[in-house]
Amino acid sequence: MKPAAELRQGSTYRKNNIPYLILKAERHQSTSGKRQRAAEVKFKTKELISGKIQEITVLATELMDDIILDRNQMQFLYEIDGEYNFMDQETFEQIALSTEDLGDAVNFLEEEMIIQVLMYEGTPVGVELPNTVIREVTYTEPGLKGDTIGRATKPATVSTGYTLQVPLFVAIGDKIKIDTRTGEYIERAN
Repeated sequence: MKPAAELRQGSTYRKNNIPYLILKAERHQSTSGKRQRAAEVKFKTKELISGKIQEITVLATELMDDIILDRNQMQFLYEIDGEYNFMDQETFEQIALSTEDLGDAVNFLEEEMIIQVLMYEGTPVGVELPNTVIREVTYTEPGLKGDTIGRATKPATVSTGYTLQVPLFVAIGDKIKIDTRTGEYIERAN
């Protein structure tokens, strides 16, 4: 059991014998008015069995039953009609996960990529990507000289089809580093 304030994005917990994955965690503390309220944590969670996503708010001091999921190293093989197929690197057993199981991870998957597949009691429930990936920019408009007031950005599409905001100097063919937790550009990688 851990206080809710110690759980982060990627943590897992169990409530009423149902496992949940925390997709997003935000801490709030109201200081408005004469009376200060207790700190709260707002979670965006995914029920690992049904895939249902919901938002909950709990007190930061509330104890939650944290659990550890098994992780199997697997290779992403291919995707057909929303089914993503992976192969275990030790047993060569293959499993399929749906787009709902993967969530935002589908934006960063490339064939032959090795990732961690999260297992709950032998059932695959999601994946854990590395914190950063390097992808090639396949399309972006050229940056305009002099268009640099503040932090100027433009949209760019990478090899997986994902579109994100990048600085004006990024061009087609550049390799960029992307934070898989936020989906944001970090730096150019060439």
